Amino acid sequence: MLPQLFLDRMKQMLEEEYPAFLNSYEDARYQALRINPSKTDRNRFAEETSFHLQPVPWEANGFYYEKEDQPGKHPYHEAGVYYIQEPSAMAPAAYLDAQPGEKVLDLCAAPGGKSTQIAAAMQGKGLLVSNEIHPARAKILSENMERMGVKNVMVTNESPQTLAGMFTEYFDRIMVDAPCSGEGMFRKNEQACEEWSPENVQICAARQQEILACAASMLRPGGRMVYSTCTFAPEENEGTISRFLEQHPQFHIVPVKKYPGMADGVAAWTKHPAAEIGDTIRLFPHHLHGEGHFVAVLEKEGTVSENYRGYCANGEEKPLAKGEAKAYLAGLQEFLGKIPADDAGRLLLFGEQLYLMPEHMPATRRLHVLRPGLHLGTVKKNRLEPAHALALAISPQEACHSWNLSVDEARAYLAGQTFPAEGEKGWYLITVDGYSLGWGKLAGSVMKNHYPKGLRKLL
Repeated sequence: MLPQLFLDRMKQMLEEEYPAFLNSYEDARYQALRINPSKTDRNRFAEETSFHLQPVPWEANGFYYEKEDQPGKHPYHEAGVYYIQEPSAMAPAAYLDAQPGEKVLDLCAAPGGKSTQIAAAMQGKGLLVSNEIHPARAKILSENMERMGVKNVMVTNESPQTLAGMFTEYFDRIMVDAPCSGEGMFRKNEQACEEWSPENVQICAARQQEILACAASMLRPGGRMVYSTCTFAPEENEGTISRFLEQHPQFHIVPVKKYPGMADGVAAWTKHPAAEIGDTIRLFPHHLHGEGHFVAVLEKEGTVSENYRGYCANGEEKPLAKGEAKAYLAGLQEFLGKIPADDAGRLLLFGEQLYLMPEHMPATRRLHVLRPGLHLGTVKKNRLEPAHALALAISPQEACHSWNLSVDEARAYLAGQTFPAEGEKGWYLITVDGYSLGWGKLAGSVMKNHYPKGLRKLL
């Protein structure tokens, strides 16, 4: 049951379109996935799966699929070949247009759909800081970044205010997928419907204002910021952006291409609209194949030089000294082939965990960091055991040894089973159809299963 006050407001907003909007709740919702370009491409993926795929217009790697496809139960999902993501939710990160080599912040990043999409655009180059204020959700975010094989991410669990105190005009691009009343997800999420109230809409709008103010101070001159919500409430959309622009005159809305079915933001839905509010984007379920979303693309005035760094109160994290790194590099070569020289200079020991830091990663002190780059391995009694994250971030060609499984064999591996194998003893990258899944260790004629126990499942 949709809240009556919500329905009354939507009827007032949409007028003659209201019946079509209401009827959309009777339709089955559209489901989509986004392929991981670091692991596959559109043609290969279409050839290797029997999924019924149709392209999502606003995301080059996005595809609608049919309910019977069940991609979440396929081993390719655990291999990070794709990320299951609501189709409308793919629009904001597509408009962020992150580039390789940039410094990018995803301020409210859990569960990781937009962050993994940004990471794909960055192609492993530059620095991505993915932040989530809630600890449990930050852990899920970190796990999803691992599954998708993201190498250049620093996952943090901080408030926007703490980050704003650390970074001043530091980031080239910032994604603000703000916490909201969730009206656009009513068809998908019954809990959001049950928790809705006009009072919560106002609370969310006030919180969004605070988050945007923090983000504004962290964006460099000339940088791009994308604000998005999954709600229809004008107070949280046109209203929030109009208030932000009034308080931050150095920002303006960027007109962007709108795809068929996307609607303009509506000035009449807020009391004091910004002049260019019509350049924001509304996604309605009765106009396109997706849930409700709002997107505003913002730019900060000014320019910077090519060598611009921005200010980070922590400075940069220092890597292991060459002498200390040498021993760990030798350990890595037990399961990796050649290690690039650039990577060798970015090793970090985080407790007993060895990481490969992103380029110019901020120092971790005074920050709650869950993942300072790519987890390479765990130090155990003067030896190095390979991390699951490393397996998901490399190809078979980069491993010393690999062992390929069929889809059915991969299901058994993911459930924790061992299997017979012959070859040189040691660590093996286990793959499914050439896509990395995890590690195995060959001893005798048995491949011991090193897939993490907490992730094992019957698929």
